[in-house]
Amino acid sequence: MAAVNNQEMDYAIKPEAVTPTVSTEDWPLLLKNYEKLLVRTGHFTPIPAGASPLKRDLKSYISSGVINLDKPSNPSSHEVVAWMKRILRSEKTGHSGTLDPKVTGCLIVCIDRATRLVKSQQGAGKEYVCVVRFHDKIPGGEAQFRRALETLTGALFQRPPLISAVKRQLRIRTIHESNLYEFDNDRHLGVFWVSCEAGTYIRTLCVHLGLLLGVGAHMQELRRVRSGAMNEEEGMVTLHDVMDAQWVYDNQRDESYLRRVIKPLESLLTTYKRIVVKDSAVNAITYGAKLMIPGLLRYEAGIEVGEEVVLMTTKGEAIAIGIAQMSTVELTTCDHGVVAKVKRCIMERDLYPRRWGLGPVALEKKKLKSAGKLDKFGRTNEETPAKWKSEYKDYNAPLEDGEEPAAVVPVVPVVPAAVEESPKAEEADDNDKKKRKHDGETAEERAERKKKKKEKKEKKERRKSKQAEDSDDSD
Repeated sequence: MAAVNNQEMDYAIKPEAVTPTVSTEDWPLLLKNYEKLLVRTGHFTPIPAGASPLKRDLKSYISSGVINLDKPSNPSSHEVVAWMKRILRSEKTGHSGTLDPKVTGCLIVCIDRATRLVKSQQGAGKEYVCVVRFHDKIPGGEAQFRRALETLTGALFQRPPLISAVKRQLRIRTIHESNLYEFDNDRHLGVFWVSCEAGTYIRTLCVHLGLLLGVGAHMQELRRVRSGAMNEEEGMVTLHDVMDAQWVYDNQRDESYLRRVIKPLESLLTTYKRIVVKDSAVNAITYGAKLMIPGLLRYEAGIEVGEEVVLMTTKGEAIAIGIAQMSTVELTTCDHGVVAKVKRCIMERDLYPRRWGLGPVALEKKKLKSAGKLDKFGRTNEETPAKWKSEYKDYNAPLEDGEEPAAVVPVVPVVPAAVEESPKAEEADDNDKKKRKHDGETAEERAERKKKKKEKKEKKERRKSKQAEDSDDSD
């Protein structure tokens, strides 16, 4: 009997205080290594809206997708992008940086919503493999060619080639690294790899190599092997692949090929530092609101003030590209303030429900507005309680670059009754009254007021000119 009891005890699961670790190394895209993010709080209410980037329905998946395309030789980048738009029947497409017609390789094509990331990808670093043809034998051979490549590293002056479609102004571009692959002095050919800043002309670099070596040179062939976060080794597809994938979906209703060809836009943002946002704060950010401390869940180590970060949901969707207003240390210690402001919004509005204006401060603000103690824009007036003025901080107020806040009323110095006011003082007083009259108006209201004023002035001038004409006729 004792043996049976011991056996039962062995099979029992004993309580433990240790939380099992979940490995997030294999999680996709922005959720990779999620456990390594620093935790601000774990308390939030999940909202059943949105979807993981790889689990979106096909229409949303395509309209939030990017294609790592192997551009063929001869058609221009704009032609290729136009063909992609026609094949996928999408509203708009964009690309990550123009390639000359004869150049092949990595061209990132962004579809619909993903076109919002085009600017960030155009400014990202590029890598090329180039075939250069020399006009004569190099006296020093391969060693001299290698030294010349090393010399042309760092910041260089470049002028766009004659065939370029841009204004031929002198500009500075940086070559980060270069490497010689092959060299044949008898055939006057060399193959090298170069990592450079966006906007570098490899054609001009080849001409400079020829000048430096004293034999003259020009670019024979060029292939882009990396553009930003995408390279030719991972998921590169051809135009035929895209066309076939669309045909398979149209005729056999099989969407797996389209999903393999198109990648979610989040794949372009894996190099950015991440900030995870509560579901309740997502929709406010899509309307342009700043991310505040209460909306923060997790954040990456090593964030600096002014650095570009990606704001993401708990499902791994990109909400926006933001500019950090606090460093990692401040995010750990502060209990209030602005975490990041939106630079470029990516997510559609109202994909998540509205959850703003439900907190205690927002409700108090609504009460003061309805009671007339704040104006319709939430700014203070003469009836605003002193407690609200001292305690409430408006983070969305415009910066005070010589412009006085709405709450501050300029004090006019008291002039003794016996002393008469000068005309200048009266004019200044009138100007102050006019300023106070238009306090609190928005840019649209100001534009409308100026428009009406201009129309009134024109009407008055027309009336005067008409009267002058009538008087001339009577004479």
